[in-house]
Amino acid sequence: MSYDSFSDTRKPDSERGREEQNGAPGVEEDDDIETDWNEVIDNFDCMGLKENLLRGIYAYGFEKPSAIQQRAIAPCCKGYDVIAQAQSGTGKTATFSIAILEQLDVTFRGCQALVLAPTRELAQQIQKVLMALGDYMNAKCHACIGGTSVSEDIITFKEKPIHTVVGTPGRVFDMISRNYLLTKNIKMFVLDEADEMLSRGFKDQIYDIFTKLPTNVQVILLSATMPTDVLEVTTNFMRNPIRILVKKEELTLEGIKQFYVLVEKEEWKLETLCDLYETLTITQAVIFLNTRRKVDWLTLKMREKDFTISAMHGDMDQKERDVIMKEFRSGSSRVLITTDLLARGIDVQQVSLVINYDLPGNRENYIHRIGRGGRFGRKGVAINFVTNDDVRTLKDIETFYNTQIEEMPMNVADLI
Repeated sequence: MSYDSFSDTRKPDSERGREEQNGAPGVEEDDDIETDWNEVIDNFDCMGLKENLLRGIYAYGFEKPSAIQQRAIAPCCKGYDVIAQAQSGTGKTATFSIAILEQLDVTFRGCQALVLAPTRELAQQIQKVLMALGDYMNAKCHACIGGTSVSEDIITFKEKPIHTVVGTPGRVFDMISRNYLLTKNIKMFVLDEADEMLSRGFKDQIYDIFTKLPTNVQVILLSATMPTDVLEVTTNFMRNPIRILVKKEELTLEGIKQFYVLVEKEEWKLETLCDLYETLTITQAVIFLNTRRKVDWLTLKMREKDFTISAMHGDMDQKERDVIMKEFRSGSSRVLITTDLLARGIDVQQVSLVINYDLPGNRENYIHRIGRGGRFGRKGVAINFVTNDDVRTLKDIETFYNTQIEEMPMNVADLI
């Protein structure tokens, strides 16, 4: 079955008619969707949520909903298909997690919600959020990801109650194909970081998974950008979706102080980083580079100089990645060097300093990276190493986010 014929089975005639009148949903020249849901609820208590879910929300440390949460939790809880466009660090994970938990029947053992994410780390992070928010509800969530034991997955599906599955497309599809993950009771299907997922080539697997779900499944799609691939998914998989855009100028950069250091030449960056090392270890710091090879190179150089550093990138096997993240989350490792693999969705509470050793290859990734140092409502510092060749890129980032990046002061340690 083609995407087109499949999409027609999802929509009543009246809804297809609305799209034909409006053109493709939400296609604007700047790749943004257009909001068509205007209700804003600025207090968790007014959202009509279950008492035990509210307890979990407040115990997790949330006090006031973020911009995306104020707009998107309500339509998600009401069962609408929803497209939410907002960047990392704005509270998207909690938005769909709260909606899932609100609609779960925890007295029933079977899987009722399926969340797909582009990386294993992000899937595990979402699982942690779901478990924490659902702590007082006894909600069970299983992370179904590649690089882990297939036999353990099978045992879990056979023997344990699971209300929500969060996973990467390959392993999830494998478990569905082999009839261990039963889909007949799934009410909600969430695609997180859809732009990233589709850029990694998961489109066919997502489609294959979708065809195994009940035809009346609610679809929630979250994406920082709306390239053609994402819009295609929204037209093919979703029924007359609510569209919510949190514009980049509404994004939470205000808690993050941003600085640059003019290093002039690439080869002077290492010395600059070594000078900053004491400042890094006051807190926990993440250092971003653009390639896996460079991560290995910098890690070696820092260790040669007796600096304690952790490193992580996509070439490492899953066990190694898990150990490194565990050490970093617990605080036993204080400086982590990584690529953009980590830039989306990894919430390490203690990170208050991010260093862009390399400026990101695309400007959208800038906010994903520095969002590590100022997750919704928290403070942070970002330091950008800028060579003479990078000056224009930095200006471009400033313009794009309508923000100011100033020269790093001598007392930067006092600001962290």
